[in-house]
Amino acid sequence: MKKHELYLLLLIGLPYFVGAQKNDNTASFRDLKAHRYVRFNYDNDYFASRDQDYTQGYNLELVSPGLRRNPMNKLLVRPKKSDNKFGISLEHLGYTPIDIKSASVQYGDRPFAAALMLKSFALAIDTVNTSRLSSLFSIGVIGPGALGKEVQVAFHKVIDNTIPEGWQNQIRNDVVLNYEVSYEKQLVRYRDLFSLQTNTTLRAGTLFTNAGIGATTTFGIINGPFSVIKTKKRFLLYGYSKSMLNVIGYDATLQGGLFNRTSPYTIENSDIERFTAQVNYGIVFQIKSLYLEYSRAVITREFEAGHSGKWGGVKVGLSY
Repeated sequence: MKKHELYLLLLIGLPYFVGAQKNDNTASFRDLKAHRYVRFNYDNDYFASRDQDYTQGYNLELVSPGLRRNPMNKLLVRPKKSDNKFGISLEHLGYTPIDIKSASVQYGDRPFAAALMLKSFALAIDTVNTSRLSSLFSIGVIGPGALGKEVQVAFHKVIDNTIPEGWQNQIRNDVVLNYEVSYEKQLVRYRDLFSLQTNTTLRAGTLFTNAGIGATTTFGIINGPFSVIKTKKRFLLYGYSKSMLNVIGYDATLQGGLFNRTSPYTIENSDIERFTAQVNYGIVFQIKSLYLEYSRAVITREFEAGHSGKWGGVKVGLSY
């Protein structure tokens, strides 16, 4: 990895992550026809006029041929007959109950929780079978060490919103070790105007253990995410919709860490919803080396007394 790329990642990331799955950066509709790019994502339920459940998330990713030498890649899936991209990312996730003004434990609602992770990932494109296989390994922390309180308080001060008072009741510190594999298969493609593909995802670890199946459509002026040939188009504008049905095994943001069981409040295992549905949709604009995206997401309730959740996000990327 070149020194200037490492400096770029640190300079952009430090203001957010030193001060500061749900993010899906390897999806085909977020494809960039480059082996070298940087991209920043910011999610917040403020875009959906809410302040609860998955309340905010940050993700800064760097993809570069130099990351092929990342020792963590030995844990990832790297098919020899595929075109492989390698990257790393920093990710922060924050969750809150409905009433963030209360300093008391809010029984029956979700606990305050935050996680901070460093991810290594590989993306393999099979041009013969028009498929994409991505694998990710995450290491980090859930709990006060993730600085969820500090990030949310700072953001609410900037937008002059209610200052949260209940972070002292958050999920306690525990280690995050998670592995994820996702597979996409293109089923239908009509010129450069429409495509349909299936999605399968498996996650296992101390933060999230679940599985999901679904489908994605893209429509508009689209690229070829299942091809390694760089498009001649300098302008892309398209919408997408991704629907997933998930089977839930474990969620540390609700149930607490696997090893540290001292959290003041968690959701009982029997109250976890074992099946959830989620829809992500948005619009992507690409011109030359610039990537811009606005997205929205809706998910069914994740525990028995919970509510459906929704949030929005923006992404800005630059290939070089």
